[in-house]
Amino acid sequence: MQRFKYDNGLATGAIAAGGTLGILIPPSAGFVIYAILTEESIGRLFMAGVIPGLLLTLLFIVAIWIVVLRAPAKAPQIDTRDTLAVRLRALARAGWIVSIIVLTIGGIYTGVFSAVEPAAVGAVLALIVTAIRGCVTRKNMTEVFASTLASSGTVFMILFGAFVFKTFIGFTGITYALSLWVEAQGYTGMQVVIAFLAIFIVLGMFMDGFAILVLTVPLVQPVIEPLGINMIWFGVLMVIVLEMGLISPPVGVNVFVVKGIAPGVPMGTIFRGIWPFWFAMLTAVILVLIFPQIALLLPDTMFG
Repeated sequence: MQRFKYDNGLATGAIAAGGTLGILIPPSAGFVIYAILTEESIGRLFMAGVIPGLLLTLLFIVAIWIVVLRAPAKAPQIDTRDTLAVRLRALARAGWIVSIIVLTIGGIYTGVFSAVEPAAVGAVLALIVTAIRGCVTRKNMTEVFASTLASSGTVFMILFGAFVFKTFIGFTGITYALSLWVEAQGYTGMQVVIAFLAIFIVLGMFMDGFAILVLTVPLVQPVIEPLGINMIWFGVLMVIVLEMGLISPPVGVNVFVVKGIAPGVPMGTIFRGIWPFWFAMLTAVILVLIFPQIALLLPDTMFG
């Protein structure tokens, strides 16, 4: 993007914000951890994230369009457009990965796979593609297996700690006392949800998203579930809010990752570039709050 003369703030902001979509669009590690903590269906959560993920992607595109509309100099001004044939050839280069995504997600939706089986199917298909491209080497395979073990081990350690913490919270009686207090105040389920989301936005400025999941879900679930709140719907809202935390100052993890990739771009420029995308995420949260079927349509269609 620097080579094509994009504004540094727009380019880095788009990368930092786009990188957050991975915990919303399935397969999502955030949904897996949330599902285990709340004992909800992983398959339903995966399907619940599809339409909000596409909506958020569209809102990011709209945010970029508005930024460039207000300041045309932030994007390259191209006099000529590539022909449709050139665009299709460029798209075809992504055919392998698109096919794997379609097969795995389509397998879940059609009921061919359970929620966890597509992980193995996707891994095997990726290995086949790698072999077809002639890229299977000892070094690559060693790196793949080492990364897989490290990632899986990290997730299991998080879950072990989460269950210990969840049990401890249960023994203290904090959640019971908190639910009684909420009931005594006469708050509605929607008011409580909005309050918790606001707290998560603030926590996201200082804490990692997975840490927020592990520390808050055991406290929040016993309070909102008796109020009739759908935990699948709330999980989608929570994940989008955690995405906001990944790019929120002062501790936006994705911002620091982008800074490592583009060390020549000042940190202030990157943080200024993320704000259009932050407000796009806030818009997505508001839309899902107002129209719960954005998150619930697919899981209700699939699972009833």
